[in-house]
Formats: sequence, C-alpha cells, structure tokens
Amino acid sequence: MTGEDLAAMVWDALGDDKLTTFEATDRLEHLFGYRCPDDLAKTLAKLRKAGKVKGQVSVERGGWVWWADEECRSQDV
Repeated sequence: MTGEDLAAMVWDALGDDKLTTFEATDRLEHLFGYRCPDDLAKTLAKLRKAGKVKGQVSVERGGWVWWADEECRSQDV
C-alpha cells in the first residue's frame, strides 16, 4: 500500500470527526479491514508533518486527536 492510498483511507475514516488514535484505528479496521502495520500513531504523525491531517493533544480525551479539514484534503494525495 502506498502512502497516497493510506492518506485517502485515513481521510475517509476520519470523515468530519476529530478522533483519538484508538478511535481512528478502530474505524480504519471497521471500514476497510485494515490495521496499520507500523502503529497508526506513527503514521498519523508522518501525515501531520506532510500537512495531510491535523492533530493535537487533548487532555479531555486522554491523548492525541486527529482530523482532516479541507486544507488537508486539498494536498496532493
């Protein structure tokens, strides 16, 4: 699987929601039967550095939350 394929899957899994890493992992597995081989947190961090997702620490939710807005989705996949 290419990084481009994974970015598109992550965008679909996140939808318009802000999800914790755990929730994003569950959603990817539920929607696509896919479990990230190298720990989704690492992959999400790489996608964040590339501007393809956004993330921040949430004390209320106990970890990182991730989302993809129009700015992220406008990046080349």
